[in-house]
Order: sequence, then C-alpha cells, then structure tokens
Amino acid sequence: MDDSFRTDLACESRDVWTRTRGADPEGVSARSESRDGLAVETVEIRNEKAADTLCKPKGRYVTISLDALVRREEDAFRRACGVLAREIRTQLAMEPDDSALVVGLGNPDITPDALGPLAVACVLVTRHLKTRLPEEFAAFRPVSVFRTGVLGTTGIESAALVRGVVSLVRPDRVIAVDALSARDTVRLCRAVQVTNAGIVPGSGVGNARSALTEDVLGVPVVAVGVPTVVDARTLCADLSGAETVLPEDTELFVTPRDIDSRVRDSARLVGYAIDLALHDALTVEDIDMFLA
Repeated sequence: MDDSFRTDLACESRDVWTRTRGADPEGVSARSESRDGLAVETVEIRNEKAADTLCKPKGRYVTISLDALVRREEDAFRRACGVLAREIRTQLAMEPDDSALVVGLGNPDITPDALGPLAVACVLVTRHLKTRLPEEFAAFRPVSVFRTGVLGTTGIESAALVRGVVSLVRPDRVIAVDALSARDTVRLCRAVQVTNAGIVPGSGVGNARSALTEDVLGVPVVAVGVPTVVDARTLCADLSGAETVLPEDTELFVTPRDIDSRVRDSARLVGYAIDLALHDALTVEDIDMFLA
C-alpha cells in the first residue's frame, strides 16, 4: 500500500489501491448502494493478507455519505440517523437484554478532536435507571457512557482507562466514538464510518495509542467516526501530484474553517443514531424530549 497518504477510512484506502491496480486486492470485497437516499460504501476485509494490503484490520467498514444532511435536504437528519442506527445495530448484533458502554474518545478542548465527547453527551444513560427502576425502564437497554480524555490531560492511556471501566461495568458491547482523518477534503464532516474492527485512538493524526478491539477488551467493539482533518502532506501530494512537497516530518493537519458547527452537527447525529440503535422503540423526537 502507498504510504504517502494518511486516512482512517477503509473506502479511501481501497480507492487508492483500485485506482492504481484496477481491481480489489485478494480478500477484499466492496459494494456501493443507496439507503434511504444516502450513499453507502461497504468494504469487507476478510483476511490478514488483505488487512496488510490496505493497512486496516480485518472487519466490515461501512461509510455513509452525509451530503444530504450538509445540503439541509428535507428530513435529512432523521434519514441519516436511521441509516446510521441500522448499521450500528447490525454490527453490534445485540440480544434484547445486552448492555452497552459508549466511549467518547478525544480532547473536548480541541474542536476537530471533540467529536467523541460531544457525541456521548447525546447518548441516553440508562444503566443506573435499569437497576433502580427496572419496570419503568423495561423498554431500554442498560447503557453507560465514559469520556476518556487524552493522555496529555489525564496521564493515562485511553485504552487503559477503558479496560478498567469494562472490567468494572462488564458491558456486553462497547461502542467507541472518535474523530478520524480523511484523504479527501470532500469527506470532512460529510461522512461517517462504522466498523466492527475496533479503533486505535490517535492513529489518524500519527499519534497512535493502544487499540480498543475485542481482543484487548474481551467484548465486541464497534467504532463510529467522522473525518474532521486531512493530513497536510496528503493534501499537498494530491493537489500537486508529487509526494515530496512537504518534508516527511511535517505534522500539520487541515480542517474546515466552520469546524465548530460541523463537529457539533456530526456529534449530534452520531449520538442520536447510537440511541436509536440501542433502544429499538425510540424516535428522534423522543430523544429530543429526553435531552431537553
């Protein structure tokens, strides 16, 4: 795989490969479709050879376009929530009484990295209510929320914190939410990726930490992310056609000037979709009411 660019999106890694070689690598399958008016790309990485080729762990990666939401099309938020919720629910494969821990990764003080903390603020926390008032909250799953912070402010690796919480709470599933990096500026805050391969916090900006995966945590992990930055070397290489426009040690990332509003909108979408995925009977209007 060409390592001159950086992206967290499996669909972009596949695009680079197929553009130069004309076909998918062995062990990779992909398809594009429309779901409720939204474009959806699915990439399945089926073995370790394919994982090495695309530099992504084995798993299912689904990227949903948010163009309709950005264009403020009629009913776009509800449709986007529904499509994302159905995919999250599919990858979670939960039983009715299973519990979930939703982890918000990232730094709330740095806007492009604040997706996780902002998203979990929209997640309905029900674990304590299910324990104390089981009959009144019988229609809800037990859900816990945890904001990890970052190593620079806590002094503790996010993965270590999550492992500790998982050992205490013992959820049946973990949902990890984090900001991602993209190769193409067109995808910034205009796409959301869902994968059952877990996530490595900070990998998109070259600051990789311990992974949050089923092997590490002992329970299935579904990661949800929205690209908020593009690596400057990647951007310059694409625009110029040359790979050495900027020095290799350049640590510069590009983000939209209206990133504040974009991240808030993306976080609300992800949080609401997680609520819909975990609690089957809820609607967007119900969540609005509970969060008011």
